Amino acid sequence: MGLGETTVLIVDDESAVTDVYAAHLQDEYDVRTAYSGSEALEELDDDVDAVLLDRRMPGMSGDEVLEHIREEGYDCRVAMVTAVDPDFDILDMGFDEYVVKPVSRDDLYDTVEQLLTYSTYDDTFQEYFSLVSKRAALETSKSRSALETNEEYQQLTDEIEELEANLDDAVGDLEEDEFGALFRMPEPDLDSMDSPSQP
Repeated sequence: MGLGETTVLIVDDESAVTDVYAAHLQDEYDVRTAYSGSEALEELDDDVDAVLLDRRMPGMSGDEVLEHIREEGYDCRVAMVTAVDPDFDILDMGFDEYVVKPVSRDDLYDTVEQLLTYSTYDDTFQEYFSLVSKRAALETSKSRSALETNEEYQQLTDEIEELEANLDDAVGDLEEDEFGALFRMPEPDLDSMDSPSQP
């Protein structure tokens, strides 16, 4: 998709960060910027295809902006791009991707492309992608024992398995490389995980 065909909204209260992200993406997309949660709501409309959203902002947080996006039914994909390490509270959030800062130019572009790819699939696939993204985020920040003893995480894995069973036929129609390319982060081997940065 070229300039003018895809609209990306970047939301971060650090104006320097927002402006750098915008500079990275403006040659490829129609970029909008917002420096607060309330500004983000003003920039949101049905033309927005993807949102890169910071979590920790004064006033209206990124979590609240995300809630508004989902409650109002905007048909856009959302990546949380944040310095906040993922915790189990993300399981109740309606994002599609979770990216921890710092973020390189390539990471930023890949994240947007990932979101746009998700948009081409139906609701069931989108739900599956979101759940897998949450699982991947938690498995990079939590220890194996913390995951195994968390009931919400176990429910998440059960949901993923159930969706996988329902999607088996549809996934079979995709080329293996095509489906694998949807996920930038491979599933970690929990048995060989080192001690995480967050307990």
